[in-house]
Amino acid sequence: MEEPAEPRNSPRPVLLVIADSLAYFGPKGGLPADDPRIWPNLVAAELDWDVELVGRIGWTCRDAYWALIGDPRVWAAVPRAGAVVFAVGGMDTLPSPLPTALRELIRYVRPPAIRRAVRATYTWLQPKLSKLGRPVALPPKVSVDYLEQSRDALAQLRPDLPVVAVLPSVHQCDAYGRVHSGRERAVKALRAWSGRTSVPLVDLAEAVRDNIFSGEANPDGIHWGWAGHTAVANAMVKTLQEVR
Repeated sequence: MEEPAEPRNSPRPVLLVIADSLAYFGPKGGLPADDPRIWPNLVAAELDWDVELVGRIGWTCRDAYWALIGDPRVWAAVPRAGAVVFAVGGMDTLPSPLPTALRELIRYVRPPAIRRAVRATYTWLQPKLSKLGRPVALPPKVSVDYLEQSRDALAQLRPDLPVVAVLPSVHQCDAYGRVHSGRERAVKALRAWSGRTSVPLVDLAEAVRDNIFSGEANPDGIHWGWAGHTAVANAMVKTLQEVR
Protein backbone atom coordinates (compact mmCIF):
# COMPACT_ATOMS: atom_id res chain seq x y z
CA MET A 1 0.00 0.00 0.00
CA GLU A 2 1.40 3.38 -1.01
CA GLU A 3 2.18 6.00 1.56
CA PRO A 4 -0.26 8.94 1.41
CA ALA A 5 1.07 11.91 -0.52
CA GLU A 6 2.38 14.84 1.44
CA PRO A 7 0.02 17.84 1.32
CA ARG A 8 1.05 20.45 -1.22
CA ASN A 9 0.93 23.89 0.31
CA SER A 10 0.57 27.02 -1.77
CA PRO A 11 3.49 29.43 -1.38
CA ARG A 12 1.06 32.35 -1.36
CA PRO A 13 0.03 33.98 1.92
CA VAL A 14 -3.45 33.33 3.28
CA LEU A 15 -5.97 36.01 4.12
CA LEU A 16 -7.69 34.52 7.17
CA VAL A 17 -11.13 36.09 7.60
CA ILE A 18 -13.26 35.25 10.63
CA ALA A 19 -16.62 36.79 9.92
CA ASP A 20 -20.36 36.97 10.22
CA SER A 21 -22.68 36.61 7.24
CA LEU A 22 -21.88 40.07 5.87
CA ALA A 23 -18.75 38.51 4.38
CA TYR A 24 -20.58 35.97 2.24
CA PHE A 25 -24.14 37.20 1.68
CA GLY A 26 -24.97 39.11 -1.48
CA PRO A 27 -28.10 40.90 -2.69
CA LYS A 28 -30.00 37.62 -3.06
CA GLY A 29 -28.72 35.57 -0.13
CA GLY A 30 -25.82 33.45 1.05
CA LEU A 31 -23.03 32.40 -1.29
CA PRO A 32 -20.25 29.79 -1.21
CA ALA A 33 -16.92 30.88 0.20
CA ASP A 34 -15.26 30.77 -3.22
CA ASP A 35 -17.67 33.18 -4.93
CA PRO A 36 -15.40 35.76 -6.57
CA ARG A 37 -17.81 38.63 -5.89
CA ILE A 38 -17.68 38.64 -2.09
CA TRP A 39 -15.22 41.04 -0.49
CA PRO A 40 -12.75 38.49 1.01
CA ASN A 41 -12.14 37.09 -2.47
CA LEU A 42 -11.94 40.54 -4.04
CA VAL A 43 -9.26 41.45 -1.50
CA ALA A 44 -7.33 38.22 -2.03
CA ALA A 45 -7.43 38.67 -5.81
CA GLU A 46 -6.00 42.16 -5.47
CA LEU A 47 -3.22 40.97 -3.14
CA ASP A 48 -2.63 37.68 -4.99
CA TRP A 49 -3.28 35.72 -1.79
CA ASP A 50 -5.33 32.66 -0.92
CA VAL A 51 -8.37 32.97 1.36
CA GLU A 52 -9.62 31.02 4.36
CA LEU A 53 -13.09 32.30 5.22
CA VAL A 54 -14.46 31.02 8.52
CA GLY A 55 -17.88 32.36 9.37
CA ARG A 56 -21.53 31.90 10.09
CA ILE A 57 -24.67 33.97 10.16
CA GLY A 58 -25.18 35.75 13.47
CA TRP A 59 -21.59 35.46 14.69
CA THR A 60 -20.39 37.94 17.29
CA CYS A 61 -16.88 38.70 18.56
CA ARG A 62 -17.40 35.90 21.05
CA ASP A 63 -18.06 33.40 18.26
CA ALA A 64 -14.96 34.63 16.42
CA TYR A 65 -12.84 33.89 19.49
CA TRP A 66 -14.35 30.42 19.81
CA ALA A 67 -13.58 29.77 16.14
CA LEU A 68 -10.02 30.97 16.60
CA ILE A 69 -9.33 28.58 19.45
CA GLY A 70 -11.50 25.69 18.28
CA ASP A 71 -11.61 25.44 14.48
CA PRO A 72 -8.80 23.36 12.93
CA ARG A 73 -9.16 25.31 9.66
CA VAL A 74 -8.00 28.38 11.57
CA TRP A 75 -5.09 26.48 13.11
CA ALA A 76 -3.98 25.38 9.65
CA ALA A 77 -4.28 28.88 8.19
CA VAL A 78 -2.45 30.85 10.89
CA PRO A 79 1.09 29.65 10.02
CA ARG A 80 0.61 30.79 6.39
CA ALA A 81 -1.46 33.88 7.14
CA GLY A 82 -0.42 37.19 5.67
CA ALA A 83 -3.06 38.89 7.81
CA VAL A 84 -6.08 38.05 9.94
CA VAL A 85 -9.31 40.02 9.66
CA PHE A 86 -11.91 39.88 12.42
CA ALA A 87 -14.93 40.95 10.38
CA VAL A 88 -17.34 40.65 13.28
CA GLY A 89 -18.94 43.00 15.78
CA GLY A 90 -21.98 44.21 13.87
CA MET A 91 -24.24 41.52 15.29
CA ASP A 92 -23.05 42.47 18.77
CA THR A 93 -24.59 45.93 18.36
CA LEU A 94 -28.08 44.85 17.28
CA PRO A 95 -30.97 44.97 19.74
CA SER A 96 -31.53 41.60 21.36
CA PRO A 97 -34.37 42.01 23.88
CA LEU A 98 -34.86 38.25 23.79
CA PRO A 99 -31.80 36.25 24.93
CA THR A 100 -29.39 35.34 22.13
CA ALA A 101 -29.20 31.85 23.62
CA LEU A 102 -32.93 31.45 23.01
CA ARG A 103 -32.50 32.11 19.30
CA GLU A 104 -29.60 29.65 19.11
CA LEU A 105 -31.52 26.93 20.93
CA ILE A 106 -34.71 27.09 18.86
CA ARG A 107 -33.27 24.65 16.30
CA TYR A 108 -32.98 22.00 19.02
CA VAL A 109 -36.59 22.19 20.19
CA ARG A 110 -38.59 19.00 19.65
CA PRO A 111 -41.07 17.95 18.36
CA PRO A 112 -41.06 19.96 15.10
CA ALA A 113 -44.53 21.43 15.66
CA ILE A 114 -43.41 23.02 18.92
CA ARG A 115 -40.17 24.21 17.30
CA ARG A 116 -42.14 25.95 14.55
CA ALA A 117 -44.41 27.58 17.12
CA VAL A 118 -41.46 28.81 19.18
CA ARG A 119 -39.73 30.17 16.08
CA ALA A 120 -42.87 31.94 14.91
CA THR A 121 -43.33 33.54 18.34
CA TYR A 122 -39.70 34.65 18.43
CA THR A 123 -39.94 36.08 14.91
CA TRP A 124 -43.11 37.98 15.85
CA LEU A 125 -41.70 39.40 19.09
CA GLN A 126 -38.16 40.29 18.00
CA PRO A 127 -38.92 43.29 15.73
CA LYS A 128 -41.49 44.68 18.15
CA LEU A 129 -39.25 44.48 21.21
CA SER A 130 -36.26 45.72 19.20
CA LYS A 131 -37.85 49.16 19.22
CA LEU A 132 -36.57 49.39 22.81
CA GLY A 133 -33.02 49.37 21.42
CA ARG A 134 -31.67 47.37 24.32
CA PRO A 135 -30.13 45.21 25.45
CA VAL A 136 -27.80 44.55 22.56
CA ALA A 137 -26.61 41.08 21.60
CA LEU A 138 -23.22 41.66 23.22
CA PRO A 139 -22.19 44.71 25.29
CA PRO A 140 -19.26 46.70 23.82
CA LYS A 141 -17.01 45.90 26.77
CA VAL A 142 -17.53 42.16 26.23
CA SER A 143 -17.05 42.43 22.46
CA VAL A 144 -13.75 44.24 22.91
CA ASP A 145 -12.62 41.75 25.54
CA TYR A 146 -13.11 38.86 23.10
CA LEU A 147 -11.31 40.75 20.35
CA GLU A 148 -8.41 41.41 22.69
CA GLN A 149 -8.24 37.75 23.70
CA SER A 150 -8.16 36.87 20.01
CA ARG A 151 -5.45 39.41 19.23
CA ASP A 152 -3.36 38.27 22.18
CA ALA A 153 -3.70 34.60 21.23
CA LEU A 154 -2.42 35.34 17.74
CA ALA A 155 0.39 37.51 19.09
CA GLN A 156 1.64 34.60 21.18
CA LEU A 157 2.01 32.50 18.03
CA ARG A 158 2.87 35.12 15.41
CA PRO A 159 3.93 38.45 16.96
CA ASP A 160 4.51 39.88 13.47
CA LEU A 161 1.10 38.88 12.08
CA PRO A 162 -1.06 41.87 11.06
CA VAL A 163 -4.54 41.86 12.59
CA VAL A 164 -7.39 44.01 11.28
CA ALA A 165 -10.85 44.52 12.78
CA VAL A 166 -13.93 46.44 11.66
CA LEU A 167 -16.37 49.05 12.83
CA PRO A 168 -20.02 47.91 12.57
CA SER A 169 -22.02 48.30 9.41
CA VAL A 170 -25.40 50.06 9.22
CA HIS A 171 -28.80 48.56 8.44
CA GLN A 172 -32.45 49.22 7.78
CA CYS A 173 -33.59 45.76 8.81
CA ASP A 174 -37.23 45.27 9.81
CA ALA A 175 -36.29 42.20 11.86
CA TYR A 176 -34.47 44.56 14.23
CA GLY A 177 -37.10 47.29 14.09
CA ARG A 178 -34.70 49.39 11.97
CA VAL A 179 -33.07 50.29 15.30
CA HIS A 180 -29.30 50.52 15.72
CA SER A 181 -28.84 52.61 18.83
CA GLY A 182 -26.09 50.28 20.07
CA ARG A 183 -23.69 51.14 17.27
CA GLU A 184 -22.38 54.42 18.70
CA ARG A 185 -21.22 52.91 21.99
CA ALA A 186 -19.59 50.03 20.16
CA VAL A 187 -17.70 52.37 17.84
CA LYS A 188 -16.40 54.33 20.83
CA ALA A 189 -15.21 51.15 22.58
CA LEU A 190 -13.61 49.75 19.44
CA ARG A 191 -11.75 52.98 18.70
CA ALA A 192 -10.41 53.03 22.26
CA TRP A 193 -9.22 49.41 21.91
CA SER A 194 -7.65 50.22 18.55
CA GLY A 195 -5.81 53.13 20.14
CA ARG A 196 -4.38 50.86 22.84
CA THR A 197 -3.38 48.01 20.54
CA SER A 198 -2.72 49.70 17.17
CA VAL A 199 -5.12 47.26 15.47
CA PRO A 200 -6.47 49.15 12.44
CA LEU A 201 -10.23 49.36 11.96
CA VAL A 202 -12.05 49.33 8.63
CA ASP A 203 -15.29 51.32 8.88
CA LEU A 204 -17.93 49.12 7.26
CA ALA A 205 -20.61 51.75 7.68
CA GLU A 206 -18.63 54.33 5.75
CA ALA A 207 -18.06 51.80 2.96
CA VAL A 208 -21.60 50.45 2.57
CA ARG A 209 -23.97 53.19 3.74
CA ASP A 210 -24.82 54.38 0.24
CA ASN A 211 -25.40 50.81 -0.95
CA ILE A 212 -27.59 49.82 1.99
CA PHE A 213 -29.92 52.78 1.45
CA SER A 214 -29.81 52.70 -2.36
CA GLY A 215 -32.35 49.94 -2.89
CA GLU A 216 -29.68 47.76 -4.51
CA ALA A 217 -28.70 45.85 -1.39
CA ASN A 218 -30.31 42.68 -0.04
CA PRO A 219 -34.04 43.23 0.65
CA ASP A 220 -33.49 42.08 4.23
CA GLY A 221 -31.99 45.52 4.90
CA ILE A 222 -28.84 44.24 6.52
CA HIS A 223 -26.76 42.46 3.87
CA TRP A 224 -25.08 44.34 1.05
CA GLY A 225 -25.24 44.45 -2.71
CA TRP A 226 -22.22 44.08 -4.96
CA ALA A 227 -21.30 47.73 -4.71
CA GLY A 228 -21.07 47.28 -0.94
CA HIS A 229 -18.74 44.31 -1.27
CA THR A 230 -16.55 46.24 -3.70
CA ALA A 231 -16.37 49.26 -1.39
CA VAL A 232 -15.43 47.10 1.60
CA ALA A 233 -12.79 45.30 -0.46
CA ASN A 234 -11.24 48.60 -1.52
CA ALA A 235 -11.11 49.84 2.07
CA MET A 236 -9.70 46.53 3.30
CA VAL A 237 -7.00 46.40 0.62
CA LYS A 238 -5.93 49.94 1.51
CA THR A 239 -5.65 49.04 5.20
CA LEU A 240 -3.80 45.78 4.57
CA GLN A 241 -1.29 47.48 2.30
CA GLU A 242 -0.56 49.93 5.10
CA VAL A 243 0.06 47.26 7.76
CA ARG A 244 1.89 44.59 5.73
